[in-house]
Amino acid sequence: MARMNQYQTVTAEDTVLRDGTIKLHGPEGFAGMRRAGRLAAEILDALVPFVQPGVTTGQIDDLVRQMTLDGGAVPATLGYRGFAHSCCTSLNNVICHGIPGDKVLRDGDIINIDVTPLLDGWHGDSSRMYLVGDVPLKARRLIDVTYECLMLGIEQARPGKRLGDIGAVIQRHAEAHRYGVVREFCGHGLGRLFHDAPEVVHAARAGTGPELRPGMFFTIEPMINLGKAGVKMLDDGWTAVTRDRSLSAQFEHSIGITEDGCEIFTLSPAGLHKPPY
Repeated sequence: MARMNQYQTVTAEDTVLRDGTIKLHGPEGFAGMRRAGRLAAEILDALVPFVQPGVTTGQIDDLVRQMTLDGGAVPATLGYRGFAHSCCTSLNNVICHGIPGDKVLRDGDIINIDVTPLLDGWHGDSSRMYLVGDVPLKARRLIDVTYECLMLGIEQARPGKRLGDIGAVIQRHAEAHRYGVVREFCGHGLGRLFHDAPEVVHAARAGTGPELRPGMFFTIEPMINLGKAGVKMLDDGWTAVTRDRSLSAQFEHSIGITEDGCEIFTLSPAGLHKPPY
């Protein structure tokens, strides 16, 4: 995690290192992230009619890879630390980093699809939940609250606030509905690096953590469990599931801190921010 109040102003020409500093970007960075973020959002938009009962997670991955390449980008996850796929597909009780394969989507499932196109050196990282067929009300409510958590966190993302303010409002909203907030995984800085400082935790104390400054880029991606917050890692080394086997939901946006607030780089061009689409 980045050391408190350690910042580094960078330009598009600088060599960017994963050195624990919080990078502060200028106009070139914002322009690059807008392009990458829009492509990520367009890919997620295009998946809406495709995510149906009978489709496999591997077919979703194939489509994401083709759309990423067609958009002039490459999937940042493909080959990342040995990960062999172009997106993550996290189904039902999978919290994050679900591996695409032969799993067939069934009526009533919920699934998070996480994409990160790397376009012209910039990472557009975003994920959304999708409903498969007729989904039970308790799952729909979990998804609604998780999206609300994301947007409440984004409301706190402005100069002068601290990272802990984001986590505090997310934790308060989720726990008011008796949901569990995952602690083992968090948001992160990004830009020309896929994962960088700062870490953006989703359960925190208000007024703590690094101060938010214009030019900071990071993701907010709360993972909210229908049951308790406990996490279990599967033997594949990637897939994280709920320890109590309850459902889990997640939404993710990439944002940049501006002079008077923040810019969401990964907004849906078609207005498909959350289901039902």
